[in-house]
Amino acid sequence: MSFDLIEHEDGFDLSYAGRLLLRHRLGKPCLSVAQGQESVAMYRGNFRIEDTRTPPITPLYWHKVANSGPSDRIEFLTTPNGEPVAALDYYSLHGAGYLHARASDSTQNRLSLHFHAEVAEQVWGGGEQMSYLDLRGRAYPMWTSEPGVGRDKSTSLTRAMDQLGMAGGDYWHTNYPQPTFLSSQVYALHLTSTAYSVLDFTRPDQHVIEVWEGAALFECHVAPTLVDLVSALSLRFGRQPSLPDWAIGGAIIGLKDGANSLKRLETILDAGTAVSGLWCEDWVGIRQTSFGRRLFWDWRWQPQRYPDLPAVIASLRKRGIRFLGYVNPYIAADAGLYAEGVAGGHFARALDSDDVALVDFGEFDCAVVDFTRPETCAWFAERVIGQNMLDFGLSGWMADFGEYLPTNIRLADGSSPMLRHNEWPVLWAKVNADAVASRGQTGEAVFFMRAGFSGVQAHCPLLWAGDQSVDFTRHDGIGTVITAALSSGLLGNAYSHSDVGGYTSVLDNRRSAELLMRWSELGAFCPVMRTHEGNRPTENLQIDASPEILSHFAAMSRVHLALAPYVRSLCDEAVATGLPAQRPLFLHYPDEAGLGALQDQFLYGRDLLVAPVIVEGARHRVVRLPGQEPWVHVWTGRQFAPGLHEVPAPLGAPPAFYRAGSDFAAVFQALPSALDRGDKPRHE
Repeated sequence: MSFDLIEHEDGFDLSYAGRLLLRHRLGKPCLSVAQGQESVAMYRGNFRIEDTRTPPITPLYWHKVANSGPSDRIEFLTTPNGEPVAALDYYSLHGAGYLHARASDSTQNRLSLHFHAEVAEQVWGGGEQMSYLDLRGRAYPMWTSEPGVGRDKSTSLTRAMDQLGMAGGDYWHTNYPQPTFLSSQVYALHLTSTAYSVLDFTRPDQHVIEVWEGAALFECHVAPTLVDLVSALSLRFGRQPSLPDWAIGGAIIGLKDGANSLKRLETILDAGTAVSGLWCEDWVGIRQTSFGRRLFWDWRWQPQRYPDLPAVIASLRKRGIRFLGYVNPYIAADAGLYAEGVAGGHFARALDSDDVALVDFGEFDCAVVDFTRPETCAWFAERVIGQNMLDFGLSGWMADFGEYLPTNIRLADGSSPMLRHNEWPVLWAKVNADAVASRGQTGEAVFFMRAGFSGVQAHCPLLWAGDQSVDFTRHDGIGTVITAALSSGLLGNAYSHSDVGGYTSVLDNRRSAELLMRWSELGAFCPVMRTHEGNRPTENLQIDASPEILSHFAAMSRVHLALAPYVRSLCDEAVATGLPAQRPLFLHYPDEAGLGALQDQFLYGRDLLVAPVIVEGARHRVVRLPGQEPWVHVWTGRQFAPGLHEVPAPLGAPPAFYRAGSDFAAVFQALPSALDRGDKPRHE
């Protein structure tokens, strides 16, 4: 595959492997540069970023420069015979195309490249996007942060959270941005920079990528099909190990109720729940704040909250139940580990002194563990994760945060926090992965993360979709976790899951029984099924809140367990090909119209189609069945022809269909029996 430059009287077309990437014309230049100065304010992981910049320089003229090296070069000029203001080198290497754009003046630190777009073209990716699968028509800043609460400026909840600390968010806010997109023209573009950038798809004929640096390297990947393209991207960014059997066979029960969690677990088991793990994030202790029940960030067992925990972990493991905990890359200023971190030089410093830089995490201050220092990475991996967690008996944990790196601190290696901010989740993921590898538990111990950026795929074995609101809302509720799994899966993240029931409960927003049940149904059709009590456990319904809720959850956990042989095959496929477990329909049916923006149902592997109920009060829903072959309704065995169908969706029977000729038909046919405990749903 190679580049092809076609000169025109008023510009040029630059293609790679038959895909037109750049179309430069006098009336529509493909590049601009400017000088900018950012202003960054952070409050508890929420950022306000503004830019003061000079008017952009948009060079209209160009000429090709003979190059003796492996690349060709185009120089851009503002006048026909003037000095170049920017240059573009392009070359092929190792099966990909590269475009290196740079401003000639080092003070020009804002660069935009305008890629060609077809009017009907669709694009996907951008990391883990929550609101929109098809990115066309909107712009997406690439900056890891809290995603916000509500994420919809038209809602009172979002506006209230904005007033409380610029915490409302918007459609583009995400824990895991990635400046990579796939096109329906079957190519992908990736910006290699970690700087603040914007993917702008608002123009009908151009995809604009803006980066806050004076130089930028873009990669172009091309493949015969979208399936092949996703596979190629998974090799580029790194593939995850297969999930262990214990993680995919039943529910991981999240309880943060101290020793009472163990009593509640027995009640949950007695209800017939298939349990694979007990996740007690409060194993490190509790810090009560106005936001709710937070944790004590000292990253060691607190015996007062969980007496005899080592013996409890060993006993649970004999029963086939793993124990999971919690950790993040910050240490509270009042924690025991803080003094050790200070003595070892493991924390980022203030800009104007050698004092430790402290960050407000919501009524308590913490130090930033400085992962630009190799000794610090080794210390945290060994001292905290290795000794305090893995050696203690934990089989997994939530590796939380990573998005909060301030820009007004001093890092050990002297690098710019503006450039390190997006990279921080990747460094954090590597510390966790290195700790797991040091104990020989890669593929056995499982940590899960919400934060990410380009390259996190090589280190993080499992994503979780972050802190959704406990509701059905369009931009922050249950439906967003489907979009999150589909968008991130296209970029090489094979496994995603979410907090069953959601997490964030603020103001008067509380879980309903219906929401908890519908989220349990969705969780049953994810590689990992895990519950969360949320930030305010006592004010929200839990899975053991009533016999009806618990019975329903138990049935869904048994469905998850019954699907384990099929999920094992998806894990094997992910290792071999990089394809995600949850897939948008267009991935396998690219020529079928109307699938590119479909984000409320998904293919679970090639053979199973799941259409979760994400609308409050719904007892029927419309399902799109693709292809040419019939689909079989999981719960009734009835065959459906391809097309649109309105199907029953009672509580306990989320719409799910399998391909009639599937090799796993016997597994799917057995799913109704997993419901049997006298609570088989009626099919309305």
